[in-house]
Amino acid sequence: PPVRVLPPAARAPLPQVTVRDALNQALDEELERDERVFLLGEEVAQYDGAYKISRGLWKKFGDKRIIDTPISEMGFTGIAVGAAMAGLRPVCEFMTFNFSMQAIDQVINSAAKTCYMSAGSIAVPIVFRGPNGASAGVAAQHSQCFAAWYGHCPGLKVVSPWSSEDAKGLLKTSIRDDNPVVMLENELLYGVPFEMSEAAQSKDFLVPIGKAKVERQGTHVTLVSHSRPVGHCLEAAAVLAKEGVECEVINLRTIRPMDIETIEASVVKTNHLVTVEGGWPQFGVGAEICARIMEGPAFNYLDAPAVRVTGADVPMPYAKILEDNCVPQVKDIIFAVKKTLNI
Repeated sequence: PPVRVLPPAARAPLPQVTVRDALNQALDEELERDERVFLLGEEVAQYDGAYKISRGLWKKFGDKRIIDTPISEMGFTGIAVGAAMAGLRPVCEFMTFNFSMQAIDQVINSAAKTCYMSAGSIAVPIVFRGPNGASAGVAAQHSQCFAAWYGHCPGLKVVSPWSSEDAKGLLKTSIRDDNPVVMLENELLYGVPFEMSEAAQSKDFLVPIGKAKVERQGTHVTLVSHSRPVGHCLEAAAVLAKEGVECEVINLRTIRPMDIETIEASVVKTNHLVTVEGGWPQFGVGAEICARIMEGPAFNYLDAPAVRVTGADVPMPYAKILEDNCVPQVKDIIFAVKKTLNI
């Protein structure tokens, strides 16, 4: 018999899932799937997590699998890295990546370099995760983006999700990966709901590390972003579409290894490139993308210089009006697009 395709109205709407719940699902499923997986960090157990990412997990899996630690990042990160070397698969939560500075020696010198220094004989399967970049009203010591810092270091994989599907799929893939992975989430996205496809609701749903996703097709300019600014890029693209400018929006998903091929293919099509990020301009993710495009085959297709939209080159101010001016806004993206298109 012929296949009946239901009209769009008859299809059940896809469920909306917040990034917080997507991360919680991923942790729950992976803890259940593999008994070597455990979660440790400040407040992750009895309090259900500082951001409620680990809600319900301590009650379900108990003290051995969900471990509250003292406020000592260097200490519990060192314990986690040692556990990974010994064959467990820890998920190490930082209350904010700004405090991973306390433990960056463990992340880089102990975790990232060990596989290479042991000629491949010691794997360090560990995930470092938590909120990264600016939140709201938390000043300079809680607002730095570490995508460029961690993306700089060989031996690490670095992922930066935007949507709920990104968050769930990348966390599950990261936990199963045999390398140390730094997962840079965004606190302001935790409560944001996104549609979750049927595939993403499955326990087998994985998002590959190192592959960007084209969130919107376009022909006039390529916008490349990661984490929360992907949403700003889509908003800017919607505004610009009303003026006849079609933006192609690329969600990087992974900072290292970077999917330069997807960006190149887009630039060959649109002939214009704008990068958008919340981090500082100097030696940033956008700077790396611009350099890679300049060195590669897509350079000859550019009809204008690539433009970066970044955070301001200052420690994050506390005052709201100053903070708003330090973080890329939709209007900044629109301005950059018009500048590069000369309109």
